[in-house]
Amino acid sequence: MTGVEGIKRIIPHRFPVLLVDRVSEVDPGRTLVAHKAISGRESCYEGLADDADHAYPIGLLLESWAQCAVLLTRWESPNPDVLADKVELITGIRGVSLLAPVYPGDVLTHHVRLVREVDDAAILAGHSVVGGRTVLEVGTFTMARRGVEVLRPQRGVVA
Repeated sequence: MTGVEGIKRIIPHRFPVLLVDRVSEVDPGRTLVAHKAISGRESCYEGLADDADHAYPIGLLLESWAQCAVLLTRWESPNPDVLADKVELITGIRGVSLLAPVYPGDVLTHHVRLVREVDDAAILAGHSVVGGRTVLEVGTFTMARRGVEVLRPQRGVVA
């Protein structure tokens, strides 16, 4: 349905932070199915010893799924420039289960479902599959959309 170039027209993520390769199904406002191929050339594997565990880091796995959640909520109102519109902020994630590790050579299939959207907030849920087996479950994922000014430091405030 859409590859990396199409995804970049919807969300502001870019290499090396973009962790979605392709969207294969979307029912706007309801569901999305997307894919991420795990490569041994990703920066998270740089410098690892040959005998190290090469499981894909759970933080990156969750980020990849979360980008799919943003894709679903932004499908009909793209925001390719985060500095020009509102930004999605994760406000909570619950019921996360990592059921199996993911390794280079695996292709993740993320399934995202919009549970509810009210004004500038959304609740989503879903799971990720590799080769027919569920590797990740996300019970609830909540996010809020806020003006980009929330990202800018306030004058006179030192971070």
